[in-house]
Amino acid sequence: MPVPPEPVLRAAVRWLEKLPASGVARVRALFTTHSDFSDLTPTQYDAAYSWIREAGLLEDLRSGVPVQCRVFDTAMVSSGMPWFQDADLLVRRPDELPEDALRAAEALGLTQEEAYAQVHSVWGKVDTEERSRIGSAGELALLKLLSESAHGRVEHVAAWSDGYGYDIFVDAERFSAHIEVKTTTRRGRLTVYISRNEYETMLRDPAWELVTVRLTPELRITAVAAVPKKWIADHVPSDRTMRGRWESCRLDIPSEVPVAGIPSLAPILAETAPPLLTGAAAP
Repeated sequence: MPVPPEPVLRAAVRWLEKLPASGVARVRALFTTHSDFSDLTPTQYDAAYSWIREAGLLEDLRSGVPVQCRVFDTAMVSSGMPWFQDADLLVRRPDELPEDALRAAEALGLTQEEAYAQVHSVWGKVDTEERSRIGSAGELALLKLLSESAHGRVEHVAAWSDGYGYDIFVDAERFSAHIEVKTTTRRGRLTVYISRNEYETMLRDPAWELVTVRLTPELRITAVAAVPKKWIADHVPSDRTMRGRWESCRLDIPSEVPVAGIPSLAPILAETAPPLLTGAAAP
């Protein structure tokens, strides 16, 4: 769904301003008969109504978020613009906003600064939801592989607690592995977020391992790799004072850092274990 043209965005704002007090038929009659609204055509009002209905904006007409911001956010999220997926990297200042976002902001009366704040706010919400969906899929995909290929007990501890500092527990005779899973569907870019609890678990738990899982957009597993602990320790932030500490950090991992498969599991993998786990497949 592309960003609607400027008249449709303006008409969408008017619909959302009037609908909380009147029904659709009365608002439509107002738009088509009153001179205050004659700068837009009935066709543009109809197109705007169809757009806000399809985009879900009719579901909460009494939202406390300003109408212009709701329309702008929805236009950004529903547009499918390629840059939006990587907005955290591509748009780091207001003057780096793409032309389509600037045009929408201007139509809605938002300043460049306001549009920049909205883009990052809505990108953050979308990214958090998407990371949760992709992360769960990656954990389950790796859990299935391990259950089929590793000797011993394999448990998805993240299913009942997020306090362990890892997601999957593997326990075999004289061997344990505590695997924190980070999942991506992107190619050519590996960005993970690590919590303070995960990092401190890594420092005290010799069985802790950070494993990255790459999925296709259809959530099919295509690569598994382990990230060396030393690299993680060398790249997390430092607490510079006793009055402040980081609780979560983002790591952009170069492609040459992860090691294919999960080498530490080699002693307990079955002979039939897939190349994804043994490292015979490239990460």
